[in-house]
Amino acid sequence: MNPPERTPWVCSQARAAGFDLCGVAPVEGFAELDKFPEWLARGYAGEMMYLRDPRRCDPRQVLDGARSLIVVALNYNSPHPHSTAVAPQENDRQPRGWISRYAWGDDYHEVIREKLDAVLAAMRAEFTEPFEARAYVDTGPILERVAAKYAGLGWLAKNTCLINQHQGSWLFLGVIITTLALEPTLPPAASAPPDLCGSCTRCLDACPTQAFAEPYVLDARRCISYLNIELRGAIPEDFRPAMGAAVIGCDICQEVCPWNRRAPLTSAPAFQPRAIPPSAGGVQEMANPRGQAADDRVSDHPPAGPESLLAPHLQWLASLSQQQFSAIFRNSAAKRAKWRGMVRNACVALGNSNLRPTAGEYSQAVALLQSLAASGDLLISDHARWALERLAGGSRVRS
Repeated sequence: MNPPERTPWVCSQARAAGFDLCGVAPVEGFAELDKFPEWLARGYAGEMMYLRDPRRCDPRQVLDGARSLIVVALNYNSPHPHSTAVAPQENDRQPRGWISRYAWGDDYHEVIREKLDAVLAAMRAEFTEPFEARAYVDTGPILERVAAKYAGLGWLAKNTCLINQHQGSWLFLGVIITTLALEPTLPPAASAPPDLCGSCTRCLDACPTQAFAEPYVLDARRCISYLNIELRGAIPEDFRPAMGAAVIGCDICQEVCPWNRRAPLTSAPAFQPRAIPPSAGGVQEMANPRGQAADDRVSDHPPAGPESLLAPHLQWLASLSQQQFSAIFRNSAAKRAKWRGMVRNACVALGNSNLRPTAGEYSQAVALLQSLAASGDLLISDHARWALERLAGGSRVRS
């Protein structure tokens, strides 16, 4: 097969594997990568030390002799309300949190990697010449969004997400870097798709923590997704009130984007909200995750039926044990927050829940938070005490 024929064939194999978009870019130093060291020097990466891998600044260093980047995208916009706009269920006044749409279902790393492996297997069967190739899904030393831009999949928006004119930004990305010579998707005269953000600043204006230092520049240290997933220590108190009910990630800048108003939906079972049976535990079984004497008020009115990762009950999340967390979030992208992080985040969200002392749910939440405040885990106890203080209207609660 001649090089000009290879790219259409590879993209056809990507579509056969289930990807919605596919493009090819040459392996070279892209303009955005030249600015990456400055972004790191400003401290905008926070504690994400893996971003300092020097190969991220030049994909040519990732694989000796690499010539082409195959970039794919998969829509994960499942047909459910925005996670920040889920209406409370009838007769259910227990406070709920929100989990970012990408983490509702199965771990996207595994879903996409399986599809990339299918594309690679087809390539090895089709091309007789020897070649090297590596596949990455968000964990390799390649900035997928930048590669996707130069593969023609979309433009990098003011919120730093990749937006496709027809698919929007609810897209998972994957990359295959290879020594094969493939024809670039875009002709030389069109180095990248045009930026269609225009004068819109809705994503910047809607960010609760003002995480954008300027358009197209994210200060991850202020991003809610960084604070509740990547940050392992204490969440700075100044940011806690602005985090609202977010326990995993944050979709706000994508939810307000006009390009997502007509984004297509996916019915893929892997990306639908996971349902958790009551037998998985939480407030239904153990009001106190440390085995201390439990306050009966915590479990007087447990949530009925199975839990869901679409707007889960905060008391359920906060009361999970390490073992329960590991079982429930196996094969889930949410597991990256780890158990301590999830309980920490649920405490913050409970503190922001606006429960009033006259509500029965208030005493239940306070009882759970008091048990967490007595925990020997200083990270959890600190955030539980903060939540108690916030629910009490500002009086500092000491253990």
